[in-house]
Amino acid sequence: MPSTESLCREIERNLPDRPFTIEFWDGGRVPATKDGSPTLKFRSPRALTQVLRAPGELGLGRAYVLGDIEVDDLDGVISLLGRWSPRDLGVAGKARLGLASLRAAGLHRPPPPPAAELRPSRERHTKGRDSEAVRHHYDVSNEFFSLFLDDSMTYSCALFEEGINTLEEAQFNKLEAICSKLELRPGMSVLDIGSGWGSFGIHAAREHGAQVLGITLSPPQAARANERAAEAGVADLVRFEVRDYRDLGSERFDAVVSIGMVEHVGENQIDEYAHHLQRVLAPEGKILNHGICRVPAEEGGVHIGGDFANRYVFPDGEILNLSRTIVAVERAGLETRHVEGLITDYAETLRHWAQRLDENLEEAERQVGSERLRVWRLYLRAARNGFETGGTVVYQVLCSHPVIEPPTPAPSGRRHATVRRPAPAVTSVS
Repeated sequence: MPSTESLCREIERNLPDRPFTIEFWDGGRVPATKDGSPTLKFRSPRALTQVLRAPGELGLGRAYVLGDIEVDDLDGVISLLGRWSPRDLGVAGKARLGLASLRAAGLHRPPPPPAAELRPSRERHTKGRDSEAVRHHYDVSNEFFSLFLDDSMTYSCALFEEGINTLEEAQFNKLEAICSKLELRPGMSVLDIGSGWGSFGIHAAREHGAQVLGITLSPPQAARANERAAEAGVADLVRFEVRDYRDLGSERFDAVVSIGMVEHVGENQIDEYAHHLQRVLAPEGKILNHGICRVPAEEGGVHIGGDFANRYVFPDGEILNLSRTIVAVERAGLETRHVEGLITDYAETLRHWAQRLDENLEEAERQVGSERLRVWRLYLRAARNGFETGGTVVYQVLCSHPVIEPPTPAPSGRRHATVRRPAPAVTSVS
């Protein structure tokens, strides 16, 4: 029978600094070099085979989703991402470690990836493939998302201000802040691109009397959003449809909002996306784009959360630099009016979501099964870690058609712009 004894020796030799303990199915064990470290237990040779098949986060993620790796402290493991870097093993070290892993796992056919994994086959960011990717993420189950989102079903960064403690209050505050930036008034027409379960559209209609068209690529989302609009008594002001932003017609809107949707657009489509927003905006209107960005500044887009999230959570999701988004806005003939960063707010939002999901594990598994539940428990923590370590950020960008205004001289005689947080909005949920 294969043994993990030589693998344990190679791990200890090549990783003298180990902020984690590894345990194997046959009793082999590599202890951590720091107290209070998490433990990863490889329950079968299949776990090693997954890692050998796809070294790095994808292989580890697959084994965890399948239940072949157990973790006693998931938060502790996630906290190592971006904070711990093993020393360079070199070619010889990698070869010895790989050979020891093969001996420990034994020779057998690699297991198939988990059923929750998606690898779209069509050309990237076509309408068909975008629809498939979005439905993979959002069509998991409306009821599942309700287990960790707030009562408004707002699936984006909340806005926490002093005196705000609950997720419901923070999401109301965020929605109200967006309405304030757009200067919504009764009767204004609003387009909500990527409308989700309708939280913004319902809020804009109920609190400000706006008339809202929300579009999404997820049929279950649109159906539930329309139900929620009726329940809120604003069905005469709000409607939600399954439609791609590229299929918008000649209608014009007084305001356009896109909250957490731009991540699905991609580097190759961001300029076209901005042009579509510009085309449907009325001459005096405003656009607010709320989306995740990345640092540092580099050309091109990167997958949200890396290889694991790209296969299991956000297929084809890409995050760009803030500067790239603003360039697209300017190429479309729009003018940037205001930029606000919400990085700490998103980390706190994700903390609430992860905690709420953990409080409903039994029902969540009944809704989506053990594999999907493991995906989301892992993803919510990894996403929070990205904001805490500075790898990802989130911005709201307010823009409009160019506006010529009388100059207001600064003390130096030159105009200047300021970027600031809005004043605290209403913080009670009606």
